[in-house]
Formats: sequence, structure tokens, C-alpha cells
Amino acid sequence: MNKQPKPLVSVSVVSYNHVNYIKQCLDGILMQKTTFPFEIILGEDYSSDGTRAICKNYAERFPDKIRLFLRSRKDVIKINGKPTGRFNFIENLKTCQGNYIALCEGDDYWTDPLKLQKQVDFLENNHDVNICFTRAQLLKNEVFSMHDIPKPFYNSAFNYIELIKHYNFIATCSVVFRKPISFEFPTWFYKLPFGDLGIYKLVSENKEIQCIDEVMSVYRIHDNGVYSGLNALKTEQNYLNFFRTIFPALNAEEKQIVSLKIKEVTYRISKLKYPNRPWFQKFYNRYLRLKF
Repeated sequence: MNKQPKPLVSVSVVSYNHVNYIKQCLDGILMQKTTFPFEIILGEDYSSDGTRAICKNYAERFPDKIRLFLRSRKDVIKINGKPTGRFNFIENLKTCQGNYIALCEGDDYWTDPLKLQKQVDFLENNHDVNICFTRAQLLKNEVFSMHDIPKPFYNSAFNYIELIKHYNFIATCSVVFRKPISFEFPTWFYKLPFGDLGIYKLVSENKEIQCIDEVMSVYRIHDNGVYSGLNALKTEQNYLNFFRTIFPALNAEEKQIVSLKIKEVTYRISKLKYPNRPWFQKFYNRYLRLKF
């Protein structure tokens, strides 16, 4: 049997209870037309809805492309007391053999058969850029809309700090990045509420991030999404936990921005937790600030 060539790109797919979506996700990756070999690292997190059977079927049909890893729920990492897909995500990334890694969660999908080729060509020609992403569409309740990003960043390079100043305007399913030579995951990454923002910090390595101003993927929003059902208070608490957890890993300029963000978030949390009780708001805000 001929040995498969080493892939230039690894596509990491994490999937859990995506029975209605995983076929579209995998088909969008398998249709990619490239001048280089690529692999699909498919991490199935012991779904209860039939997703695992579909993943096994695809791995059997496309053994030259798909490497399937069947995870166990006993390995699930809990963050803030809730089970997450972090273990599956980390183990997938550890397994990637390519020089570049593309991300696509099992409920998202790609629409352009040249997506990988365009992004890898861009990174090969722009060595000062470590992360390349594209425009994406949002799909919610069967209705499409454009995933919004601040206009200056449609096609201008920027640094990680802009994701903290503004918000995470990168659709995860649109990302391709250079795999670091030493790809290790610090303790804080296992605790971070937002894994995508954490991975961008790890792999940007103080180099630039840039968007290709073309729509090439679809980010799906549905009731089973990890953060779709969170209320306003819980959302703000997640941001506070994110800022506190990632703070030690930031550079001086990033820390200045995050310190201001923490002030804003603790104020909003206090208002949400104690509406119409200004004294409670004041003391709770102080309490949250002291904890930091």
C-alpha cells in the first residue's frame, strides 16, 4: 500500500450532537480543490443522536482523507461547572500533521471549493500574517445574513489586540492559521470560556491577522449552540471570566485594554444582578473588582 503524502493542511472538525449538520460540514471540506494534500481530523465527542455513526461511515468511505477520533465523555473538560468540547478540540489540534490548520465545527460548513487553496496561497505569500480568515454568512432559523465585522478589517491586516478592543468578529469556520513549531496548550487555555479567542492568542504569536473579503463559509446559530441560550447576565460573567483568565498571557498594551474592559463588564454585571438597587450595585461592583 502506498504511503499517503504528508498533508500541508489539517482541517480540524469537532462534533457533538450534530446529526442534522455533520454531513454538510464534511461534504464542504471534501469538495475542496487543492494543489496540495490535506487531511480531516474528525473528533467525535460521543454524541447521543446518531452523529457518531455518520462520522464512522464517512471515515470508512474516505480513509485517505479522514482520520476519525472517537472521544469519551469521561474526558470532557468542565469550564465554570459546565461540560465543554475543549478536550476534543485540544486533542484534535495535537493530532494535526499539517503546516497549516483550518477550523470548522461540525454544525458549520464551507461553500467555496477553493477556500483552502485561496487561504493557503495567501499565507504562503504573506509571511507576516499568521491567521487568515474570510467573510462568512450567519444561518439562523433558516435565514441567512452577513456575519458582521468592523469595516476597517475587511481587507486590512491587524493584530490580536483588535479582537479585544472590539469583539471577536472572526467566524471560527473561516479560519486557517500557521501551526506553531511548538504547539503547546498552557493551563489557562483549559479554563478559558472562549476557546477560539484563546487559540488566536496562541497562534498569532504577535504577527498579523488578515481577512480575505470573500464569503466562503456559513456559521450556524441554533438552539443547541454552546452560547446561544445564555442570558445577558451569564454572557457578561463569561466575558469577565475570559478577561481574568487570559490576562497573564497578554502583553502590556493588551493588559491595559483588558483592565478597562473588566471595569465595563463588572459595572454591567452589577446592574444586571441588582436592578433598581444602586447601593447593592455599587458594593457588588467593588467586590468583583477586588476579586481581580
